[in-house]
Amino acid sequence: MNLGSSDFMAYIKFKELSKYFDFKTEVKEEDLPFYAKEYVEDIEKIVMAYKNNKDYVVFTDKKMILFDRDAMAVYYKKIHMIPYSSISTSAINFKPGKVELLFSFDSGYQLHINFINMNHNKKENIKALYKIMMRTKIAY
Repeated sequence: MNLGSSDFMAYIKFKELSKYFDFKTEVKEEDLPFYAKEYVEDIEKIVMAYKNNKDYVVFTDKKMILFDRDAMAVYYKKIHMIPYSSISTSAINFKPGKVELLFSFDSGYQLHINFINMNHNKKENIKALYKIMMRTKIAY
């Protein structure tokens, strides 16, 4: 396949996922808005979900779904569906009151998710989620 310069530029232009998200509030499945649940397939199970003032993240047993809303534009949101099988490297970092999940994907994208206002029990929940994500990644 011969990639022309315009194809290569589109790839570079699209590579914007290298960012971070801060989440502090866990959300029960029944409290998720409809638009967050409609991206979960029938064969998937929601493991955990979090929100901040404008964004949501839903973790299923197969993928994470990030809803990245623009604070300035009411109707604008990006939806990132990231299968755990696309994770090439990852790390979990425990800090006082905080847990960080760091991901690099096969595509070269990077993602940094912070969970803030974490006590010991909440950190254990994130650790359990991380184990599910990595176990699912290995199963593929």
